Amino acid sequence: MYVTIVHATVIPEKIDAFKKACRLNHEKSIREPGNIRFDILQVADDPAKFVFYEAYKTQQDAAAHKQTAHYLAWRDTVADWMAEPRLGIVHHGVYPNS
Repeated sequence: MYVTIVHATVIPEKIDAFKKACRLNHEKSIREPGNIRFDILQVADDPAKFVFYEAYKTQQDAAAHKQTAHYLAWRDTVADWMAEPRLGIVHHGVYPNS
């Protein structure tokens, strides 16, 4: 399992628009071949901060996600809404291992 955890901080006036854009990306991402999970979380005590938990079967599946029309549209839509650059940290899944 190939997991990326992405941290994003959004400018406050774009939080609602960001959530709407993320929903569209989420709905299509969970239908991608190789996708295991695609969770988007909002930090409870700081609503401008979000965490994405993206799990794919392989690194190739994760790379293919970055080429989809829905990801590219999301990336371009939210680019100017970031308060700071997004930070993605790659992990190798240990459990579950299927």
